[in-house]
Parts: sequence; C-alpha cells; structure tokens
Amino acid sequence: MLILLSLLFVASGVAAGTTDRLSEEQERCLECHAKPGIIKVFQNNESLDAFLDPNTFHASVHHALACTSCHTDFSGGLHPERQFKSIEQYRIKSSLICRRCHADDQISKHTVHTGVLNTGKPPVCTNCHGSHGIVRISGKGAFTNEEQYCMKCHNRPVTMHLKNGERQALVVNTLSLKMSVHGKLSCSDCHFGFSSEEHPERMFRTGRDFSLASSESCRRCHFDKYTKTLESIHYTMLSQGKLNAPVCTDCHGSHEVAPVGKERTASAKRCQRCHAQEYDKYAKSVHGKALFNDHNQDVPVCADCHTAHTIEDPFSLDYRERIPEMCSNCHGKTEIVGKYGLSTNVVKTYLSDFHGITLGLYKMQKGAGAKPRKPIAVCTDCHGTHGISSVRGSDAAVVKSNLLKRCQKCHPDANEHFPDAWLSHYEPSLKRSPFVFIAGFVYQLFIPLIVIGFVLQILLHIWRDAVNR
Repeated sequence: MLILLSLLFVASGVAAGTTDRLSEEQERCLECHAKPGIIKVFQNNESLDAFLDPNTFHASVHHALACTSCHTDFSGGLHPERQFKSIEQYRIKSSLICRRCHADDQISKHTVHTGVLNTGKPPVCTNCHGSHGIVRISGKGAFTNEEQYCMKCHNRPVTMHLKNGERQALVVNTLSLKMSVHGKLSCSDCHFGFSSEEHPERMFRTGRDFSLASSESCRRCHFDKYTKTLESIHYTMLSQGKLNAPVCTDCHGSHEVAPVGKERTASAKRCQRCHAQEYDKYAKSVHGKALFNDHNQDVPVCADCHTAHTIEDPFSLDYRERIPEMCSNCHGKTEIVGKYGLSTNVVKTYLSDFHGITLGLYKMQKGAGAKPRKPIAVCTDCHGTHGISSVRGSDAAVVKSNLLKRCQKCHPDANEHFPDAWLSHYEPSLKRSPFVFIAGFVYQLFIPLIVIGFVLQILLHIWRDAVNR
C-alpha cells in the first residue's frame, strides 16, 4: 500500500509539474535541516550531523517523496525526541524503513546484495547507498561512472570475512587511486567480473590468499613483466609453497601504484619490508648515505643490482660472475663517477689483473663445463655487498684492515703485507709506486727493442744465406 501511495505521489508531482521544486513539507523540514550545526548525540556520546543539502536531496532518486514517507514518526506538528545507544543502532533501525518498499526478494535478485543478506546481521542500506543523496544504479540519473558506483561502498570501512576468522579491509583511498598510474582506469579493468549487475562472492582462507589472487590481475596488462618474474628467485620460493614470497602488489601496492624509477628512495624502501637487515646495512653504506642524506639519484639501489623482476639467486655462480659487469654500469662511466672525482680505472685495472683475467677465461670456457676450483674474487669480495664503505676519509682504514681477512679466505697463508703487494685500482706513477712505474717504463722500451733485434737478426740471416748461394 505504501509503495502504491509513493508512486501516486510521484505521478501527481509529475502531472502538476512540481518535480523541479521542493514540496511545502520538504521546504518546512529544510528550514531547520538545511542549516549547518544540527547535531544528534547518542547515548555512547557518538554524534551525527543532521544537516541536509537541498541540492543533494533534489538530485536524489527519492526527491519526489515526502519527508514523512520515510520518517513516519514525524509530521508538521510532531517531532519526537528519540533515544539510541549508538550510530549503528540508529542506522540499523533507519534501514528497516528501506525494506518497506525494497523487500528481500526484490533486492536479492542482484548478486551484489547476496553477501550482505547472508551475513546473519541486519543490513545497513545507508552504508552503501547513503541516505538523502541516493542515486540510481542504472538508467537515467544513474552513476556517471564505475568509480562513483563502487566508491559508494568502498570509501567506507568495508571488510571481507576470511575462513580463518580474520577480516580483510576493502576500503579504497579515492585520492591515492586518482594519483596512481592507474587513476584513469575503470574498476572493472582490474576487478574483472565485477559490475553494477555482477558482484560475485569470493571466499579466501587467509589475507595472504587474497593478496596472491589479486596480484594475478596484473598479468592481464603487464604480461611481459609477469613472465620475467617466473624466472626469479621469488617465484621459485612461491612455487615451493613459501607463500610469503613477494608478488606484484607487495612491491607496487594495489590502488596506490606509483610511477617506478622517479623516486629511487621509495624503490629501496620497498625491499625493506622483507629484507630489513640488508636494508639497514645499505642505509649505512657509502651508497645509502648518498641516497638518503644527500638525495643523490646517481647511486645504485636494490633493483640496479638485483633487477626488478628477473631477480636471481645472489648465491648462484652465474650471478657472481656478473658482479664486475654490474659495478661497471656506474664505475665504468665517466659521466657518472666523474662528477665525484672518481676514476673509471677501477674497472680497467680489475679486468687486467690476475682475478679479472682468470674470471674472463672461465666465462669463455663455461660452455665446456669448466668451473673454477675456488670462487674467483670479484668486487664484492673486497668491498662487501650491501655495507660498502668509502675508501676515503676515516672509512679507508676500516677497508684496509678488513682487506687482509678477505684475502685470507682464498690465500690462508697471506700475512699482513700481502695486500700491499697489490696496487689496488691505482695505476703506478712516480708519486705512487715509483719502482713499479720505472720497471714498467723500462719494459715498454726494452721489449720493443728486443723484438726489433730479433726481426733484424732473422732478416740478416736470410740475406746472408742468399748471398752465400
């Protein structure tokens, strides 16, 4: 009967041409409720703002209804003072008004309502649809885009019940979403299968299962990056049942995905979530101090050495052999290290000494199955990995004291003078290692003379034989 009366009220409003303006009853109620400052206080000291924006109400789907159609206890001469324990109790009782027109069999036709009706708790309609600003979900006057529709629920503290008894938060920060790289995408572009008509209920055992399932959406657009992760140590761990191994959303986030590469500090901090000890060492290193203290964007971060998606086991022989190549990406480029008074000789001198030449030979013979009896020394063996110290200033003494210990790993008989036999990465000169420089200079003169003498002797011997014949 109430539905019929409401429809007759709307029809009469249309016939009279009054749907574009408020009724006398609505205007009378808005004389108070259109003024900010009306507050309803509940018994638990929670409060609710009773202010109503006339424009918002006039644009709603219920704008043609009389106020007393929903607020049946009130009238022009009757305004009872009602008591409620909390906002939740008030909203539950108010939602019962909605059920007078929208019965269970009607709203259950939409799958989006199925989970709400089957929770065993009274549904609170206003949590999703609002109260006085209700908008159609389809047809004329409906939401203009998916975001408006979805955010009616997901801008509130919505949670999903998991099988282990936990709750998974499903609230979305609208501002973060708009600022993300996916800000122009529609919700259904990632949440495939969800719409205003379809909202399937999914059950997960734990929050981690939910995260793993959600990350699978990324490969629909980023399949090239996804295939690279299949070769990484993280995917290997995941396939072995170690579900805490990171996936796309663990590193990039979900609704707040930021552009990668622009802020290298944020890139390093992502790895901190799982690799806290390595991150702490890096933060105290010469690279970390330059990044965090000086905001230097030239220094390497985690992804520069370990890559972003094809993250390899750092203890593997293949990874170890590529370390000099990784370091040369910065220390072999004058345009980078030249800014800080560093030389590219560090790469050239390593490749030309015993360790570098031996490593190069083994890499050339790798196809024949040749492997070194002991790991060949690379950059990290002397300088460390995450806690690299500066070779200048007060840190230089620390580096030198640790160098002998590193040499003794492969050369157990090395004494305190053993590291001094190596020129490090310096080229000999009259100021630094003058005897080595003079010896090298003599050899540069002597060897060509010897070669020329041998060639001359051979030519004279040939000439003599020809003359004697």
